[in-house]
Amino acid sequence: MEVTIQCIKFDATDKLRDYINKKMSKLDKFFDKAISATVYLKVTKPESVDNKEAEITINAPNAKLFASKIANSFEQAVDECISALERQVEKNKNKGN
Repeated sequence: MEVTIQCIKFDATDKLRDYINKKMSKLDKFFDKAISATVYLKVTKPESVDNKEAEITINAPNAKLFASKIANSFEQAVDECISALERQVEKNKNKGN
């Protein structure tokens, strides 16, 4: 699966990009029909504690999966998005049966 990471109004560190790619590769093993994924990272409400937002969109044949989470860190937001996407993948697989 091709993963595109877009950071809105900031530059992500290589460590963060590697972390996202590692997590997305695990999801790719779980959902082998995925063609591409886009990860959007942005900081919302700089004055609040939970201000890191991650949005992940996965494009697959006959399906488009989306998750958006806000957390204290980008890593936590990405983890929560991937958990939500895993549940969506399970629902999608169960519909096919």
